[in-house]
Amino acid sequence: MVLNSNSKKARIDELAERAAVQDGLDGGGIKDGEGVSLIASAWARLRRNPMFIVGAIMVALIFLVALLADVLAPHDPTVRYLADKVSRANNPVPGAEPGYPLGADDLGRDLLSRLIHGSRNTLIIAFGATGLAFFGGLVLGTLAGAFGGWIDSVVMRVVDIMLSLPSLLLAFSIAALFGRGSQTTVIVAIGIAMMPTFARLLRGSMMAQRSSDHVLAARSLGVKKSAIVFRHMLPNSLSPVLVQATMVFATSIIDAAALSFLGAGNPDDTKPEWGQMLGLAQEYFDTFPHMAVYPALCIIAAALGFTLMGESLREALDPKSRR
Repeated sequence: MVLNSNSKKARIDELAERAAVQDGLDGGGIKDGEGVSLIASAWARLRRNPMFIVGAIMVALIFLVALLADVLAPHDPTVRYLADKVSRANNPVPGAEPGYPLGADDLGRDLLSRLIHGSRNTLIIAFGATGLAFFGGLVLGTLAGAFGGWIDSVVMRVVDIMLSLPSLLLAFSIAALFGRGSQTTVIVAIGIAMMPTFARLLRGSMMAQRSSDHVLAARSLGVKKSAIVFRHMLPNSLSPVLVQATMVFATSIIDAAALSFLGAGNPDDTKPEWGQMLGLAQEYFDTFPHMAVYPALCIIAAALGFTLMGESLREALDPKSRR
């Protein structure tokens, strides 16, 4: 029996070698090579993508500034060091001077220190909103994509209603329900507004997984539905959702700034945040535009960095857009 099996294997190898020789392969053999995972393949492309490198550098610098804000900031962002130089009639906003390279705000607080500490609070809001949107969308998308039927219909109708409103308008409406704005209010408002994007994306990805070969094979073998959902369908559906998270991170930074600009953000200016600083600078925009320009540039840089990374990840993970 063993001899018969070995002879069959030898016969198959001989036929494969002959076919390879006929096809013009070098030496009539097939070279062995190690398989490459999706993550390794994507990383190999990302390392050669200038857009990803630029975005990663920008994001890394912002994170570094946020982590080392206490060390990098030359002054306490809440102390009114130049309050004695603030004059509502002649000098409402102190300009640059030694020790204060960007000057101060209308209360005499160091503008550079507030920008540095503002990076930390801005990233906290973006992380919190993106995390809330991700996990909320994960629950809704999993329910709709895994079970289908009336559950899918109910979840998707709720998602459609939320998507019918612009995300910023929905976030502003949710923030207004809290009455008094705070950092938590901004996080919850933006997170709920972004949740339908993740839910619809995950639902579509899981619907595609439901008809895939490995899921059909698991069902034919009698594997429990919960095991199929959480071991097979969900892990293979997360790639586009994770890519979308980087894009939502950039959108969260912009929406947080918009809510603060509209007066629905965190009113506590002892915790500086770029959007809040931009909103407070409205009064002096005509005469002292630098108060709005500096936080606006920080917001643009952060949003651009995450957008470049998100687009690069999408191209690297999506087979249809690989170069």
